[in-house]
Amino acid sequence: MISSRLMNLPRLLKVGALAAALAVSVAACSAPDGGADQDLAAVASVQGDAAPEFTGAHVDAASFAAAVAEPGVTIIDVRTPEEFAQGHLPGAVNINLQHAGFAEAIGELDADASYAVYCRSGNRSRGAIEVMTAAGIDATVGLEGGIGAWAGEVVTG
Repeated sequence: MISSRLMNLPRLLKVGALAAALAVSVAACSAPDGGADQDLAAVASVQGDAAPEFTGAHVDAASFAAAVAEPGVTIIDVRTPEEFAQGHLPGAVNINLQHAGFAEAIGELDADASYAVYCRSGNRSRGAIEVMTAAGIDATVGLEGGIGAWAGEVVTG
């Protein structure tokens, strides 16, 4: 959830706050034996994926697993904070599509980075990718079928 205080911070601080939130999520979800990145890579390799393409399209779970296993990819869950708490991909950051500040939060993301976006069923992530594309973020991929189609690890909290 994006608080009103976060929306009032200068641009640099908002970017830093988002990066810090992502870092905390990754750290909290990483296991001592190598962590979430290895788990995601294992799911991708078991499912026989090809190299991911960040074209804004929605892809099957195996291709999405390959995308999230790529170094530097930011995983964005666009569901509500309540849905996010019930279960999300390891390392995902929650940016609620239904929050009034969604477009502004997306506008603060690095337009040159790659993003893997998902929701519950694939509908909200399509809308989120449209907003991201309008904000100049072209390197995106969505999870067809949403988290319900995900075969990999899901964490709560």
